[in-house]
Amino acid sequence: MTDGPEAPPTIDTSKAHPARVYDWLLGGKDNYPVDEAVGQSLPPAAKDAARQNRQFMHRAAAWLAGQGVNQFLDIGTGIPTEPNLHQVVQRIVPTAKVVYADNDPIVLRHAEALLISGTEGVTDYIEADVRRPGRIVEHARATLDFDRPIALSLIALMHFVPDGQDAHAIVRDLVATLAPGSYLVLSHGASDLLPELAAKATAEYARGGITLGFRTRTEVARFLDGLDLVAPGLVTATEWGTATVDAAPSGVYAAVARVPSP
Repeated sequence: MTDGPEAPPTIDTSKAHPARVYDWLLGGKDNYPVDEAVGQSLPPAAKDAARQNRQFMHRAAAWLAGQGVNQFLDIGTGIPTEPNLHQVVQRIVPTAKVVYADNDPIVLRHAEALLISGTEGVTDYIEADVRRPGRIVEHARATLDFDRPIALSLIALMHFVPDGQDAHAIVRDLVATLAPGSYLVLSHGASDLLPELAAKATAEYARGGITLGFRTRTEVARFLDGLDLVAPGLVTATEWGTATVDAAPSGVYAAVARVPSP
């Protein structure tokens, strides 16, 4: 389901990839020794962070579907791990349409087999990098109606895009394509909540060839400029949308924000 004349890239098993490291942290099997090596080098709390992040995605997606949102654009999908976003939302809104995007070809291969829509809804997938937002939006327009509200999901993604690559501008460009009443769902690793863990994770990812740039709360808040935050605002992943107490501390910021009317 790739578009354009580009040949699909091959899977490079000699270098770690964020999607596969994340799969390992979640207990998945769709990763390679180089990804496992990065995961094993991280502090045990990294597994807590991956779990907390995934649970936030489930809660946010279910809340949005409960608000009647039936279109979702999920960038940085990762290797399918049930329940996937479309499964969460289509249980609530069976006609929901979901477009997934990720830049790891192994995700595409799994997506073709596992990201299967319910009979009333639609799922689609594009292999693309968030650094090329125009390409993602162009592809998504074939499935999603950008004149109606869309939930844009950027889960644990933007901390892999450093400031030198205009991370905040990328999000602004994506949000600018959305109709009023749309939502941005964002989670992002924090540099100021558990600073020792953040520093260790950054160093170990770097050894695996992956640039990781956690940000402070103020820096994460910039991604939400001009949007209306949904309660409880920009909080940790364990604080958003749940009354359940998670004993493990959270090093991930999370928020859902609405695109206002002009």
